[in-house]
Amino acid sequence: MNAWPELRRSRIVRAGRAPGTVLRCGLMDTMLADLAVSVVLFFDRPLDDERLAAGLARALDRVPVFAGRLRTTAGGALEAVCDDAGVPFDVHAVDGTLAGAMGRVAAAGAELVDPVDAPAARTGGGPLFTVRVTRTADGGTVLGCSWHHAVGDLQSFMLLMRAWSAAVEGEPLPEAELVADQDALLDEVLPAEDCGRPGFRLPDPAEAAFLAREVAAGPRANRTVQIYFGDAEIERMRADFGAAAGRRLSAGDVLCAHVVCTVRELDGDEAERMLTVPVNARRWLGLSPAHVGNLLSDLHLMHSAKDGPAALAAALRTAVADFPAEHLNLRANLRFLAAVGRDRLGDCVPVGFDPAARRFSFSNWSRFGAYDVRFQGERPVYFSPAANYPLPWVCWTVEGFRGTGLLATVVLPARLAARVRGAEGRAALHRFRDPADELPPPAAAVPRVI
Repeated sequence: MNAWPELRRSRIVRAGRAPGTVLRCGLMDTMLADLAVSVVLFFDRPLDDERLAAGLARALDRVPVFAGRLRTTAGGALEAVCDDAGVPFDVHAVDGTLAGAMGRVAAAGAELVDPVDAPAARTGGGPLFTVRVTRTADGGTVLGCSWHHAVGDLQSFMLLMRAWSAAVEGEPLPEAELVADQDALLDEVLPAEDCGRPGFRLPDPAEAAFLAREVAAGPRANRTVQIYFGDAEIERMRADFGAAAGRRLSAGDVLCAHVVCTVRELDGDEAERMLTVPVNARRWLGLSPAHVGNLLSDLHLMHSAKDGPAALAAALRTAVADFPAEHLNLRANLRFLAAVGRDRLGDCVPVGFDPAARRFSFSNWSRFGAYDVRFQGERPVYFSPAANYPLPWVCWTVEGFRGTGLLATVVLPARLAARVRGAEGRAALHRFRDPADELPPPAAAVPRVI
């Protein structure tokens, strides 16, 4: 693939009308206001960028916050203004193949996404959503999207994608619910008391300096590994772990436990460790899936290598079942962040970000509908996070090639990543794979995915 993709066209896509709605971002949104999230969808057919741009304009009319801008009030509150300032939409061409682009998606400098500059956008100096279309020499289309985390979580982004898909396909667009004041809404729907354990902390100066060094060194010190698990492989895993645990376990339960425990095994790490799993809180709070914003809570579990992956998978299943009573922490978060004060929110860090303790953060992005998106009748052959945060002990899972199996994208220290990619790591990670298992054709074409 060309080191420097050739820019063919550049434009700003707008809905064509500005509702002027002002949304007061919640404290949770504000905590994420220096972060952007980038994902990439791969299609094995050419897509018409004119139709894509026209469809996006209609989608932005339905979910206008993505075409807006952020601003900070005199009192320090963050607001999103639906002013239809627009979305940068660039079209590039490269000499390489679609498979080559797939293999580079998680690498730094892959040039498949135009990442939103989150700190600049926070002050109104940039867009909240960007699109890069890349045409490959073999007729494929790469759709790279980046959005500002303060606007919303993955559920919010996928709502925009469903609207975009429907607009291109000439179908009815889904409804979207924009909330004028996120914290006021949460105050109405949250129980008076939750687990009481906030998901954020305020590090002391020494730890803050250490974490800053970790972030700065991340691109040099860490590597991203992508692992594909087929459906048959996962079913064997479920049967094995379920029999050992004496209960039915989900694919997400067993994959999380298997990846975390196998990585610990390859690292020779037998210490007790904490695991953090973000949870979409909408259904637990009775909120619509069309609600735009950051409705994320999390659960935290201690686990030990000696207990084995089946025990961790069972603990995850119990934690999910008991989530509202034992782990829901949004009110605790609001109280903690309010007590700290808006001027110190930037000093707080998620409890799950603790590289010194090798604390895994494991996000499950499956079942959000990434492979239901259609443009010109074409569904993605591959969906993946891009090189978002090169911080160790972070993992995202989503459905794999053509929506089959599961793909785990995990960031690890460089030496451990090399061990995971090696023969020992592959054998350990794929101990439930049968040599007779048929993998989807794209899997064989992307050698970087193990």
